[in-house]
Amino acid sequence: MSLHLFDTATRSMREFVPQVSGTASIYVCGATVQGVPHIGHVRSGLNFDVLRRWLGRDGSTVRLVRNVTDIDDKILAKAGEHGAQWWEWAYQHERAFDDAYDALGCLPASYSPRATGHVTQMVELMERLIEKGHAYAADGDVYFSVTSFPEYGALSGQKPDEVHQGESAATGKRDARDFTLWKAAKPGEPSWPTPWGPGRPGWHLECSAMATAYLGGTFDIHGGGIDLIFPHHENEQAQSRAAGDGFARYWMHNAWVTLSGEKMSKSLGNTVSIPAMLERVRAPELRYYLVGPHYRSAIEYSPEALDESVSAYRRIESFLRRVVERTGAVGADGELSPAFVASMDDDMGTPGALAAIHKRLREGNTALESGDDPGARAAAESVRAMTGVLGLDPLSPQWHDASAGGAGRRALGVLVERLLEERSQARKDRDFARADALRDHLLLAGIAVEDTPDGPLWTLKDD
Repeated sequence: MSLHLFDTATRSMREFVPQVSGTASIYVCGATVQGVPHIGHVRSGLNFDVLRRWLGRDGSTVRLVRNVTDIDDKILAKAGEHGAQWWEWAYQHERAFDDAYDALGCLPASYSPRATGHVTQMVELMERLIEKGHAYAADGDVYFSVTSFPEYGALSGQKPDEVHQGESAATGKRDARDFTLWKAAKPGEPSWPTPWGPGRPGWHLECSAMATAYLGGTFDIHGGGIDLIFPHHENEQAQSRAAGDGFARYWMHNAWVTLSGEKMSKSLGNTVSIPAMLERVRAPELRYYLVGPHYRSAIEYSPEALDESVSAYRRIESFLRRVVERTGAVGADGELSPAFVASMDDDMGTPGALAAIHKRLREGNTALESGDDPGARAAAESVRAMTGVLGLDPLSPQWHDASAGGAGRRALGVLVERLLEERSQARKDRDFARADALRDHLLLAGIAVEDTPDGPLWTLKDD
């Protein structure tokens, strides 16, 4: 089976065939850098990081562009509230997002363009639209004429007669359904010169200009959260195609992370920030929690669900540690199981992919218990290869400190694994008194041992 993706535009599963063989191009709507990132913000980055890894596993080139919206009403308002310059506020939080992506193991974007660096491209796009009769200037603003583009609404399913852009009223609009491409300058706000007067870009215009600047007039995949389908992505597609660009060939959208049934949002005050989460769990454990569900399924945040993901990740980590302790270093180029490949090719089915990983893990633990070291190593190499595709390989250098907890925990891990090996041997010999004594000894040292179907799992009691 080849890779099939759910395309929002056609509302169907489509085989993914890149425009250029051996190269895949992806544009992902990135952050509006108004505040500290929360788990809802970074889910999109993680989902498309997994897609990027899967597309590149055979050596294909994957170009992923993820923009930064660094000028916006909310940024201006937040900076004003805190007595900061708008550019200072934006850059501070751009760094916070970069830190979050790095901490959670996202590969660096091929490029992360800022909106403010692409005003020239935006002006050129507006000139093309005005020339073709799809846009008009009024009172220093520039608007896109929705009725001039018969395909408007095709992406989101919106009917033109029912469109509400969510914009404030403006005297220059010819039709309430039209959306803003360029905002005339207001006193005290930043502005850039254009043929229609000074001002700043509208949100939708930014992404069309940046996507085509780096990926060309037609590219493979445009991604983002489901909340962006309308109006943002609908308007991107309309203005780009009206200007003569093919734009995105596939549209992919990830679902929300919710809290008490509502999308996480700063305006609702129901966010769980990345820095706060990383004080509670390690980075790869949080990544496991966020990439485990299917990208099109909502995640209802709860501490209990997070704890389940932590335990599942630690079972993988513990198994690999045991194999390394028993047999030495384990490679990461093992075989991907057919079930794993089939799940990933079926619209990036990470739940099935993780199930395949844990099945192989159980086979590896059975091999360990039976003394089949070659079988255990083969299973471990396979587990490393599959978790690597998801960015979750516990033995990867990117997780060296996070997974091992630094040099102290690495040393502790060697000692604990040795005692667990002795305990496993005692249980095989039916010396249950010895096995219980070893478990009690570890417990007195603050180390809890849980016997799971995937083998023994140890944790520090205050983890």
